[in-house]
Amino acid sequence: MRNFLPKPKLPSFKLPSFKLPSFRIADFFKALKDLTLLPFRSKVMRKLVSITLWAPRKIGMLLRQVCYGIVATPGAIARSPLQLYHKSKIWRDWILAKVDYLEAESAKWKRTFQIAKSPYSILLKMGFSPQYAIGLIAVGSTAATGAVAAEAMKPPSFAAGDPGVYNAPLDSPIFSDKEFNTLRLDLGTTPIGVVEISDITVGTAYTNSALPSGETKPVIIGGLPTVADPAFTETYLEVGHMTVDRWRCDTLTLTNIEAHNLIVRDNASDGQSISAVAGTPRDRAISGGNRADDMLTSGGYYDQVKITAATTAVNGKIDRLILSNIYTKGGACVLDRIKAGTLEIILNEVGLGNGFATKEFTIATSVIYKTFVNEDNVETTIASAATSPGP
Repeated sequence: MRNFLPKPKLPSFKLPSFKLPSFRIADFFKALKDLTLLPFRSKVMRKLVSITLWAPRKIGMLLRQVCYGIVATPGAIARSPLQLYHKSKIWRDWILAKVDYLEAESAKWKRTFQIAKSPYSILLKMGFSPQYAIGLIAVGSTAATGAVAAEAMKPPSFAAGDPGVYNAPLDSPIFSDKEFNTLRLDLGTTPIGVVEISDITVGTAYTNSALPSGETKPVIIGGLPTVADPAFTETYLEVGHMTVDRWRCDTLTLTNIEAHNLIVRDNASDGQSISAVAGTPRDRAISGGNRADDMLTSGGYYDQVKITAATTAVNGKIDRLILSNIYTKGGACVLDRIKAGTLEIILNEVGLGNGFATKEFTIATSVIYKTFVNEDNVETTIASAATSPGP
């Protein structure tokens, strides 16, 4: 029955919708700002608008700065190492410019003094006496006399590298002559802390040079045997630590040596024979309480170099002996009659260029050690040292 009843249909209607006017906050503030441009604007109106806009402006500026910082941070981090490098380069170039300037000025002053004293040296080489040379220069230039006289009157010394016979620990020679070109150090009863001789040219290794009359060895280091003089009791050179490095020799010979630690490393020679024998030499250092001052010299040209214990039955004593960068020619470099705590023979070049059958580098069976380091010593073709320009 219900299926036959008609369904009621209500009338449909649509409610009216109201749309609010849309506006942006920026437009609102722009309108406020425009109010100040009206003809009837007043100080009160402008002040009111300024107060109203102050907070939004500050907030906007703050937000803008924060956003800029966020965006700029990765780029700043990426650029910071490069900027630091450029700033450090500026300081580096400034410092190097000052160093170059000082070096240039120093070289100029050094050359000036060399020129000032050169007439005196030239006159001496021509055969004039020191007094006569000073007199000749004084006639030509009164101003230069003081500098030349200072050079002439300066006494020879070991520290200055002047040739002569020195009784250690005296810095002044007991014998010196313009014709005597040997650097000789005689050791006595006084022990020495450090003796260092470096960067020298010896023997016939420079032009117009020759070994002393009757000598065949440009370098002799060690004690003296009895056979040299029957009235002489043999002596040894006692050393706490001895270093022989960067020598250039025709031949290098080690004999009659006792070393607690023997180190032979990185030597190159045109034939070698290393025959040291194991034993029980004691370790040693040189004390002696009130030791003499160190004796150091560097640079020079000599016909021979000697370090010996020249007093009968008295061994010479040096706690640290350094013989470095010695360029020789004309004979054997000899180390003989030495008692050492540590003996280092390193980075030397030895040879005459006559093949490996002849042993230019020799460590004899009379060399006795407690511990022995024998590393990287090679045989290779090495000719005799070339002659270098002289002084």
